[in-house]
Amino acid sequence: MSSGRLCLLIGNTRWHWAEEHSGEWNFSHTSPDSMELLRMKDRLAAWASVGPIPEGVFLEPGTNLALDDVPIKCLPPWLGIDRALAAWGALRRAKKEPMKFDGILVADAGTVLSLTRLNADGEFAGGQLLPGLGLQLASMAERAQALQNPGIGKVVDSKFPLETSHAMRRGSLQSLIGALIEAQIDSQLPIWLCGGDSSLLFDYLRHRQIPLALYPNLVLEGMVDVCARISSGLDR
Repeated sequence: MSSGRLCLLIGNTRWHWAEEHSGEWNFSHTSPDSMELLRMKDRLAAWASVGPIPEGVFLEPGTNLALDDVPIKCLPPWLGIDRALAAWGALRRAKKEPMKFDGILVADAGTVLSLTRLNADGEFAGGQLLPGLGLQLASMAERAQALQNPGIGKVVDSKFPLETSHAMRRGSLQSLIGALIEAQIDSQLPIWLCGGDSSLLFDYLRHRQIPLALYPNLVLEGMVDVCARISSGLDR
């Protein structure tokens, strides 16, 4: 990484970085690395966490983003900061589009697939949580003696695969696809997909004739937006 400002979201299984370079922000996703964090921590303009902070690393409390920093109405105090940041990133971008804003359903496909609904007034209006693709596979392998975790890997085209590993992947993916389709039907809102598995889900959903948009780095984009607001004195 170069010498620009950084934003960091510490996730459950991955760390998510935004780095500024020549006025542009680039995004990357890495495995947890406390030594790398020690080298980079003085460049952090903002950080937030939904996963464990490594021991022995001091992160400046004054740059820690909290729910109060995210200007969305009706956020409950228990909401994960990642969901709030993704919702803010989506809301900012959706309201710039020429069509009327009637609300939005943000689907963050990470370790957990979170659905966050914003109503027509841009207020938090509930959501859903279910195990993400990798977590479903790991759970099956952990609780069923005859199953081994195949990893996310390639999902074969067959809806009913013969091999167990392919059947596990297909079934897990199908559960997420079905949940998203049902949530869109129930909410009648466009889905904005983000997170590590968002591109995979987008490939399977884009032909289903539902309103759908893909923004893989929406959480980090929301984080950068909030950081800019704080720097300009709009918040805090």
